[in-house]
Amino acid sequence: MEEKARQLVARLAATPDSAVRDLPFVHRALTLPLLSAASAALRVPRLLSRLCPRRALPVPVVSVGNLTWGGNGKTPMVDFLARSFHRLGISPLLLTRGYSGGDEPKMLRRRLSDTSAKIGVGANRAAVASAILQKYGYIRHSETFCAEKKLSATSELESGKIGVAILDDGMQHWSLLRDVEIVMVNGLAPWGNTHFIPRGPMREPLSTLGRADIVVIHNADLVSEVQLKAIRSTIEDNAAACSVFYSRLAPSHIFEVKQPLQKLPLNLLNDKIMLCVSSIGCPNAFVHTVREMGPLKIDRLDFSDHHFFNAQDLEIIQETVKNLMDQHGKDTIVVVTEKDYDRDPEALRTLDANVLVLSSSLQIMNHKEQGEDEFMRKVKEIMVVTSRAKSHVVDWATS
Repeated sequence: MEEKARQLVARLAATPDSAVRDLPFVHRALTLPLLSAASAALRVPRLLSRLCPRRALPVPVVSVGNLTWGGNGKTPMVDFLARSFHRLGISPLLLTRGYSGGDEPKMLRRRLSDTSAKIGVGANRAAVASAILQKYGYIRHSETFCAEKKLSATSELESGKIGVAILDDGMQHWSLLRDVEIVMVNGLAPWGNTHFIPRGPMREPLSTLGRADIVVIHNADLVSEVQLKAIRSTIEDNAAACSVFYSRLAPSHIFEVKQPLQKLPLNLLNDKIMLCVSSIGCPNAFVHTVREMGPLKIDRLDFSDHHFFNAQDLEIIQETVKNLMDQHGKDTIVVVTEKDYDRDPEALRTLDANVLVLSSSLQIMNHKEQGEDEFMRKVKEIMVVTSRAKSHVVDWATS
């Protein structure tokens, strides 16, 4: 019942005003007015939170956030930034709230286990950062990129001293000052119906784009050039000074839920019967990626974002697999995302089916000379400028 209610709210939140008249009467007369009232009520504490004092960290802070709920590519961007800073010789600290069971920090820990990244989980990210910075030490603002230049002659990376903090889902987190504000936009559904949660997907008004230093249009490979131009136009109308980049999720390999360390080639999915199962913010992008791998037949089961598979869900998945096998006379492969795997791998291992996990990484797309190198150059440039402005701030993390 709870899952059905979440799915209903998600469908209504995606319904444009022009299509409201096509909804059942009970939704038009009761559900939508209740959601609209809830949207107004929820805005009050969010606005009040901005009155609280903000604290500065002694290392640069890069915030990755969004204006709408789910499917914007925040977590893949955090993963991308962590790896990029690691390659530069700068140890990153990832600060995440660990929302709804913590599938995102679990995934980041697994994916970044071969890097110098540290991960702090908790609603009070200022306190979490303070504890981790005291434990591992840090490189001050002014020394961050000096450490990068001296990497070949020093052991800063090996020492584990933190040189940058990456604030996951930071747009609405006001307790920490940040040096770089990156806003992710889902190209497949950039603004939804423009209503605020829960009546719509918006967490902030479009005017909030004015705070952004960089806006990244995610899933840009799945959007037409006309649509991209329209999204860019809205961004430029609200944030004329920011830089705009395009990104995509690029699949790299697959692995079995029972053998996660064994990387398998993507072509194993060619000419197979596949069932895409996901509990993520933008399942359409996931299904599109799987479809590009050339399956013989593809079916899907979508659950609400961050949903934990219960016994009933697993029965539905198992029954769907059986029906597909009976229909086509071939084995059916269940394909899930990394978030779904890391949320509860044991549940997926109970299925009597071949369950594979699609592993993907965010890529900054080359567009008018704006690729990954230019993206990181822009991030570092903003960090250097803001760190100079913050040089007078007293470090509180060790006090």
